[in-house]
Amino acid sequence: MHQKATRVAFFIAMLKPILPTKGITRYAMSQGRHMLNFLIADNIPFADEVFASHGRIERFAGRLPEPRQLAVADVLLVRSITKVNAALLEQSPNLQFVGTATIGTEHMDLKALDARNIAYASSPGANADSVGEYILTAWLALAQKHDWKVAQQRVAIIGAGHTGQAAGRRLEALGLKVEYYDPPKAEADSGFTSMSWSRVLSADVISLHVPLTREGEHPTYHLFDTDALEQLAGHQCLLNASRGAVIDNQALLARQQQDPLTLVLDVWEGEPELVDGLIDLVDIATPHIAGHSLNGKVRGTQQLYAACRQHFDWHQQAPNWGDLMPAPRSFEWQCARMPSQQMLTQWVLQNYPIWQDDTAMREHGLSAEGFDTLRREYPVRFELASQWLQVDDKVGEGARKRLHGLGFSF
Repeated sequence: MHQKATRVAFFIAMLKPILPTKGITRYAMSQGRHMLNFLIADNIPFADEVFASHGRIERFAGRLPEPRQLAVADVLLVRSITKVNAALLEQSPNLQFVGTATIGTEHMDLKALDARNIAYASSPGANADSVGEYILTAWLALAQKHDWKVAQQRVAIIGAGHTGQAAGRRLEALGLKVEYYDPPKAEADSGFTSMSWSRVLSADVISLHVPLTREGEHPTYHLFDTDALEQLAGHQCLLNASRGAVIDNQALLARQQQDPLTLVLDVWEGEPELVDGLIDLVDIATPHIAGHSLNGKVRGTQQLYAACRQHFDWHQQAPNWGDLMPAPRSFEWQCARMPSQQMLTQWVLQNYPIWQDDTAMREHGLSAEGFDTLRREYPVRFELASQWLQVDDKVGEGARKRLHGLGFSF
């Protein structure tokens, strides 16, 4: 098969709709066939193209829709910055369905939705590869900056869900030793063993991939509090691409002022407001965009479309998602053997120049308005799988497996 055709076929296959199971909590029967009023966050891509045949589309910018928009909305599609709570629902008398293009639902009051008999869905796994590549890119960027050899370092992944495993696969393929800390998963799955908390605190690299929870036996709110942070040593690296308040940011500021960790923060406690002075003590700072690859966003749109299709009993043919995607900038990557760390870093940073996000964050993301603008106007970013790596026939199966684990397609 011609290389270009193979690449297109791979990409379309990668974007086939995945209907969430746990993410879709409940669906009511369709209330007759009528055109719906869709109210959709402006950073959910291609929603106009795929939902227009089912009703009227209105977009909203920022964190909250306007009251006039909520007053007529039948379907509300959001991302994690929009709080779907009792106050919002009071302004939405016609609402039948709420969907979030994110894995988590902590920004949604599920009890309030149930009380109103409003169906809801999330998008589990949609941006997992995007977050995994963010962690891979950040780690390689730091290793290049500090002249580290990454192989054989020990990694603790906090949270063994979609995003945690996506990050873990990439770091393991890079040559790091990866373990997972997830007590709730260990309790629910006899085949999974969680590493100990003491072993987490001694890992060379700690990467956070958990939802924000405040109740239950294993709350994640301030999981890294003053006590936990004080047990870390200056040579360790801490990355957070989950939720800002998983780390006590005031305690983190105090810790960094004494014996700074190598620190990567994509999420911030209280965002879009930041703790004063913290960003100056962070090695890589970004405005909650780890999951914002175009691929990940489109998978979120896919899952929301699939959820609406099931809920409202649509019978029209599903969109051809591959036709909607723009062509990425093409890089001529060729591989005759397993690439060196230097070559992998070059390719990964060529595909996603993470330092540009860091610069933009420091220049424009210190105010709430600037932070939200960076997220809203985030440039198109493609995942590595959108590229095509030319691999020589002499490359062995072990190297090929590692390259797939890193996210390359060939």
